[in-house]
Amino acid sequence: MGSVRWAFPCAAWRPCREEWLLAARLVQPEEKDRIGQFVFARDAKAALAGRLLIRKLIAEKLRIPWNEITLQRTSKGKPFLANNIFGIYSNYNFNVSHQGDYAVLAAEPELQVGIDIMKTNLPDQFKMNSCVIWEKAHGSSSIPNFFRIMNRQFTETEWGVISSMGNEWMQLDMFHRYWALKESFLKAIGVGIGFNLQRIEFNVSPLQLEIGKVYKETKMLLDGDKEEEWTFENTSQKFTIYLIGKQIAKETRLDDHHHVAVALGKQEGFGQKHSDVSSVDPDQPQFTLLTFEDLVASGIPVAPEDSAYWDNFCSKQESPVKQNSHSR
Repeated sequence: MGSVRWAFPCAAWRPCREEWLLAARLVQPEEKDRIGQFVFARDAKAALAGRLLIRKLIAEKLRIPWNEITLQRTSKGKPFLANNIFGIYSNYNFNVSHQGDYAVLAAEPELQVGIDIMKTNLPDQFKMNSCVIWEKAHGSSSIPNFFRIMNRQFTETEWGVISSMGNEWMQLDMFHRYWALKESFLKAIGVGIGFNLQRIEFNVSPLQLEIGKVYKETKMLLDGDKEEEWTFENTSQKFTIYLIGKQIAKETRLDDHHHVAVALGKQEGFGQKHSDVSSVDPDQPQFTLLTFEDLVASGIPVAPEDSAYWDNFCSKQESPVKQNSHSR
């Protein structure tokens, strides 16, 4: 049982009544109710897809019957499996993220894992998972003003790289690349708002990810110190792998608009210098794009059908009305 990387195109999913009601029967009632409270259909679809990804993983990889799976959340909201599991499965870890057009999942049999996906959007469409200044940034209509509000999230060096990009859209794209890297790392080590993002500095290289080549130039600094144990690789699918001590993270471009970062680390924690990283396998899997049929293939309903849930979904607007447009 090895690593898993799955992606589901939730934004493009246009569920019919049968699909939506089936999906709702495949999650725990409390999660179904929480998802039903989303204002926009876009967010409801993404959240439901995230739960289905987790249950599919557990049912197929851990061999726990779908209707016997019990998921709970940590104090910071991270889902975890509450069922008692033993032996080779006891350290199995997973994490999901949904933003933009995809819901994504990463899972590892022995490592801590955090995943984040970011779609390059205009500032008024940007959504952050662990930043309390979101309320301020959300109202920013210009990219320079957005960067001003977000100034404390990156180091001077990182901002220098962002500002060096050829135009505002490229600068925004690099911003999202950095953000996904940092967010995935925080999710892997289990910290949230209180962590100072300027403690971590990524010197990304190359600046442009070219398909078909492998790069190992990217380095990372932690609290200003260069971490020699970290290595960065880009593969033909625009992955970047980096290691610090017993930590790994992987950066991926699913397409021209999305960055995905996966952070992996030994369960002892992060920041351990001079750790042996030889046991970490750099041949990580590529993302597999799933269909709805794939998503529910192992499903066993855990609740009866609720026809009102379809009416609830149909009453939702797909997404907020965009206030402006932007040409690249």
